Amino acid sequence: MPENKIENKKIGAALVVGGGIGGMQAALDLAESGIKVYLVDSQPSIGGVMAQLDKTFPTNDCAMCTMAPRLVEVGRHKDIEVISLADVERIEGTAGHFNVKIRKRPRFVNEEKCTGCGICAENCPVHRIIYVAPEKDKIEISLKDMEIMNRIIKEYKDTEGPLVPILQKANDTYNYLPEPVLRYVADKLNMPLSLVCRIATFYNAFSLEPRGKHIITVCLGTACHVKGAGKVVSALEGELGIKNGETTKDKLYTLETVRCIGCCGLAPVLKVGEDIHGLMSKTKVPELLGMYPHAQ
Repeated sequence: MPENKIENKKIGAALVVGGGIGGMQAALDLAESGIKVYLVDSQPSIGGVMAQLDKTFPTNDCAMCTMAPRLVEVGRHKDIEVISLADVERIEGTAGHFNVKIRKRPRFVNEEKCTGCGICAENCPVHRIIYVAPEKDKIEISLKDMEIMNRIIKEYKDTEGPLVPILQKANDTYNYLPEPVLRYVADKLNMPLSLVCRIATFYNAFSLEPRGKHIITVCLGTACHVKGAGKVVSALEGELGIKNGETTKDKLYTLETVRCIGCCGLAPVLKVGEDIHGLMSKTKVPELLGMYPHAQ
């Protein structure tokens, strides 16, 4: 066979970069055509962003319902080899004669013996690092705050899962979670400070910043938005001299917004603490603020 015909002949396999829904389907189509396929993805597993979705447009089908069959087919197909946790470093050659250099990052487990039980992740020393404060890094907490927290910790320490109720009571007491309080709770419960902070930052009910005595929460859900909730927010910002998410200098008011309070029939609606105020308008804002004076 002439040399130029040999050079033009396509040889080898196909490389698909990216293991999302498109990459998986491309790999399956190529493999069904009799081509050996290498499916490369930088993540530990294939699936891509679609795996994070609840519903997909335009049919509102479950994302996993769409992906699961393809995941199974890719895993079982004899002509598809998945190379995950890998990066393409270099591509050389011409069409049909590419050479690709791939760098595969270590997993630190034997993939042939892995059953996906998750025990290694639970005991991973990297994710379970416990911060031990140096001798000189003492917890600076006032005697009054120490007494308050001792009472709260004593109330919940012997219950199951005491951390969340302790943080709830502390948040209600101080209207936020001061750093010394978090450090003190971690020390008394013998927990890593990182774990305490993780819980404190996960729940929207907790705040690491000082908040006002009165928390004003305006609903911006569909019904409230249509009825003019945005104008109510603007009126509150003008009266209080702050923006959404901020607290007045006198620590009297904090302004927040949420997507739904569950009172669509009273739209537009807002809450001040636990008090619900429906059928609001920008003209009612001064009267509303007058209902919550700076009284102890």
